[in-house]
Amino acid sequence: MALISGDKHGKIAGSKHTNSEFTMTDPKLKPAPLAYSNETFLASPDGRILRLLSEYIEPLSRFRREQIQDTVVFFGSARVASHDSASGKLNDVRNNGASASAAQQAIEMKRAEAAVDMARYYEDARRLAYLLTEWSSQIPARRRRFVVTTGGGPGIMEAANKGAHEAGGKTIGLNINLPFEQFPNPYITPSLNFEFHYFFMRKFWFAYLAKALVIFPGGFGTLDELFEILTLAQTEKLAKKIVTVIYGSEYWKKVINFEAMVDAGVISPQDLELFKISDSPEESFEFLKANLTKYHLGPQQPKRSDEAATPEIAKTRP
Repeated sequence: MALISGDKHGKIAGSKHTNSEFTMTDPKLKPAPLAYSNETFLASPDGRILRLLSEYIEPLSRFRREQIQDTVVFFGSARVASHDSASGKLNDVRNNGASASAAQQAIEMKRAEAAVDMARYYEDARRLAYLLTEWSSQIPARRRRFVVTTGGGPGIMEAANKGAHEAGGKTIGLNINLPFEQFPNPYITPSLNFEFHYFFMRKFWFAYLAKALVIFPGGFGTLDELFEILTLAQTEKLAKKIVTVIYGSEYWKKVINFEAMVDAGVISPQDLELFKISDSPEESFEFLKANLTKYHLGPQQPKRSDEAATPEIAKTRP
């Protein structure tokens, strides 16, 4: 085997540099970023599992810290405005009529008038959230019970957070990144303002702590959330009772014909007992109060010591 030879000055055959020259001129490598600090990796497909885990563990940590035991979730359209806002928009449309074509003016007037009519649901959600928070704040408990929770955006979500805020309680917003509409409303308790990337992780947290659900008029997202929870209840996948109110019979009877589903045999008559349709904040409150008391404030089995610091969660059946 041939050996590389060097002369008496330490030079390698065929090289113009000495060993000392390599030592002096070689740059030192900078430390690589720690894996959990590497934003490029965390944002990559390979980092997805860590992002998913973060959207589970970080909210859980905050719920523990804020002593949240369970929630009442309000769903409804992000497009429903307060009465003052809707009325102001209607006046604007009327005043700008001269600058629009007759056809366009008719379309805008119809929408503005519908918004004024729908505004009653904003005010009712605000009132119901106020009543619930005022009552739940007086429940003697180590942790916060039946905290009003929404998707964190405008419309019905804003109304419910606002009502809870006005009653002096904490209130949760589970927001999500969307290209339009979805931004945190100002009434969410800052320490309970969440931002999600993954829809299914956000849905998980809606169901995880919920003991009651209030469904106000809404669109695709509201329908999705309503039927997802009703399906879990119908199939007995949750080992707890979720009290459900569908609010606004005039709207919902036009949108969904539950009786037709029974008549067609695709659901059972008893499935209609999974929810109550209501048209009054006071009536809804009394129903929620009675059933939350019956199912979730009655005598309960003592908990293990390791459960004391964790929220009461939506356990699935074995």
